[in-house]
Amino acid sequence: MVAPRILALATQGHGGDDESRLRTLLKHVPAEFFPFDWSHKRKSFLRLLRTLWRGQYRLVVMEGTGVAGGLALLVGRLLGGAAFVVSSGDAIAPFMGRQRLLLKPLFGLYERMLYRWSAGVIGWTPYLVGRALSFGAPRAMTAAGWAPFARTPAELASARTRIRGKLGIGTDELVVGIAGSLAWTKRGGYCYGSELVRAIARVKRFDARALIVGDGDGRARLEKLAGEDLGRRVMMTGRVPRHRLPDYLAAMDVASLPQSVDGVGSFRYTTKLSEYLAAGLPVVTGQIPLSYDLNDGWLWRLPGPNPWDERYIQGLAEWISRLTAADLAAKRSRVPRELPEFNRDRQIERVTAFLGDLLAEKSGNGCR
Repeated sequence: MVAPRILALATQGHGGDDESRLRTLLKHVPAEFFPFDWSHKRKSFLRLLRTLWRGQYRLVVMEGTGVAGGLALLVGRLLGGAAFVVSSGDAIAPFMGRQRLLLKPLFGLYERMLYRWSAGVIGWTPYLVGRALSFGAPRAMTAAGWAPFARTPAELASARTRIRGKLGIGTDELVVGIAGSLAWTKRGGYCYGSELVRAIARVKRFDARALIVGDGDGRARLEKLAGEDLGRRVMMTGRVPRHRLPDYLAAMDVASLPQSVDGVGSFRYTTKLSEYLAAGLPVVTGQIPLSYDLNDGWLWRLPGPNPWDERYIQGLAEWISRLTAADLAAKRSRVPRELPEFNRDRQIERVTAFLGDLLAEKSGNGCR
């Protein structure tokens, strides 16, 4: 029997983290990968469309919701009946609308069409699954992601000492940190880490440090915002190789997970949450759904609709000011090294079953 032919691609680009995620999820699925070139979207759109037009694949699985890839799937579905599955980590219209407000209605239409015309959707959170189903997706499931580079407790302890020494951070100093892309947005004058820089400037205790791991066009703005605190109370590492990230997380005491309480942040877990937990870090965040749904005593919630809001920044500053070693120890003792939602092997099994059922239905087979 010939194995079902599945085409897979990631709109982030060939060789990126999204493609790596998809390759792992499709570990037990006979799939071929299309080398989507993010830097040449138009060319990739045409090549993908030609590939779909040949009709040699029974199902296409796309990680990400980039327009070039998504439009190719929609056209292929319309003209050739090519069935496709979309895997998404963001609510498309709110996310893109934040960057291009005038185009939000068009992205809203695109999002609805992508879900309605799909054979199924793999959401990174159950909230995104619900959104996809409400927009007409015929099938859906959740695959939240996982920590790709785990460390043992002994390895974390060793890394904590090494990285703190490298950065000039004392053994007993309180470090609240964040890891992520420092992409500056004009709305609110914000990028990841700016909530920490602004909050630490209001904190009078001198044993508190903000550690920001990552790079992007917001880095220079954060350095300017930090002023005299840069290199003293605000430590910035720049870009760190993904496999080295757990070492830098080990140097932290608490991880900041700043998300807006709206159609962008409320739908997310964010890719770093599983890695924070794997490093044994309690988390401070806003009043987003995950802060209630996943919290079992290892998380602090701050007020305010978004991390650039005055209430959030002031709440963060006050929380840092009053945080004690006993409070921290109590939270750390409740941190699970891995939640069931972030178990890689379970997600692989579920995706394998999901795609198998879709292929069986397309073939007209019965119960599996």
